[in-house]
Amino acid sequence: MGDPREDLRARAEEDGIEFFLAMFVDLHGKPCAKAMPMSSFDLLMDGGAGFAGFAAGDLGQCPADPDITAVPDPASYTRVPWKKGVAMLHCDPHVDGEPWPYAPRVILKRRLAALEAERGWTLKTGAEVEYSLLRRTADGTLEVADSLDSSSKPCYEVKGLTRMWDFLSTLSRHMNGLGWGNYANDHEDGNGQFESNFVYSDAVTTADRTIFFRYMVHMLAHDAGMTATFMPKPFTSVTGNGLHLHQSLWTAGGEPLFSDDTDGLGLSKTAYRYIGGLLDHGRATAGVICPTVNSYKRIGVGAPQSGSTWAPAYVAYGGNNRSLMLRVPEGGRVEHRGVDGSANPYLASAALLAAGLDGIDRDLDPGPQVQDNLFALTPQEVAARGIAHLPRTLDRALEELVADPVLRAALGAVPDGDFIDYYARVKQAEFDAYHATVSEWEIDRYLTLA
Repeated sequence: MGDPREDLRARAEEDGIEFFLAMFVDLHGKPCAKAMPMSSFDLLMDGGAGFAGFAAGDLGQCPADPDITAVPDPASYTRVPWKKGVAMLHCDPHVDGEPWPYAPRVILKRRLAALEAERGWTLKTGAEVEYSLLRRTADGTLEVADSLDSSSKPCYEVKGLTRMWDFLSTLSRHMNGLGWGNYANDHEDGNGQFESNFVYSDAVTTADRTIFFRYMVHMLAHDAGMTATFMPKPFTSVTGNGLHLHQSLWTAGGEPLFSDDTDGLGLSKTAYRYIGGLLDHGRATAGVICPTVNSYKRIGVGAPQSGSTWAPAYVAYGGNNRSLMLRVPEGGRVEHRGVDGSANPYLASAALLAAGLDGIDRDLDPGPQVQDNLFALTPQEVAARGIAHLPRTLDRALEELVADPVLRAALGAVPDGDFIDYYARVKQAEFDAYHATVSEWEIDRYLTLA
């Protein structure tokens, strides 16, 4: 085994790196970084990069608190392929020499360390990251970047794909150059909406790549005169952006725990019990995997112009059925379709892992798979099947989140209590600010009503 630090130095010198971006994310998944020159490599590796935590975002700090020190993870080294001589290092925030328990990456790493120590298991995930490419008009409003992308059913349309060829092919080359294994790029169901897929990995690596992928898409779009968004529902009449997470458990030695060739869906008993946990905590986890006001405008609303929302409204599972929250596209894994484009991938993975493990521990049977098209049923018909609806607004989701003891324990303790309460306070303030804002819809509906 080599020295990770010296291996990193050698690799950076070979790649001609002049600057490192020491990066971490806040509660919302917003990336923050300092640019550190290669001449400060030893300073960065010895002491990390210092930040005023309160200024960086929601990380449980006030202006009187000690600085956050971003400690780089050498294994996360990633060249910034569109910036010559620049590389990024994902960092774990520390305060006074200890990992900071409000930091999302720290939370996920602690859950995964416990998973390995207590059970000898590891979590692997794959992310389907949807995004929209837009542009600003002269009056400042947003529209689809490709003015010809106006079909009522644009999904997989080759003309829409080809008109964005320069952007998509550049993105693909960068992902493959980084070793991510980009295997498909397509036009999604919404006008201006795309998806670029990369292979699965351990949960931390996938979350790291998701953060870097968003950053890369934003910057490439900016350089091309466009605006990229991962917002769950950027337009009322257009399909929203998801962040579907595929999950599977493995032994530390690399043996899959979710696979069973004798089962109709190709799932083991362990996988079914994991699904049982995801269902049992489905409404509570919504507050983490659908973390914004806008998230709930993607879920369970009327179909957009394409004819289907594709975003699950109900807590249910089945096989290759895209109307469900949990889909089993093939044996050995389960796809959570409820996670949306605004989710923090570290927190989402930690919460879903906790929910699934609780299902295993309590031997929860998820029951028979749902084979109906739930989009075609009325809410009354769905309720008659005993299937729960996801929360309809962020504040309702937060009420269920804080009442869930499994998620409370999984997200951990912080200096002023439990992280889940801090998270809920931040998100409740976000909802309250939204609710206090008078919208154009209200003006149009109520101005002269009475």
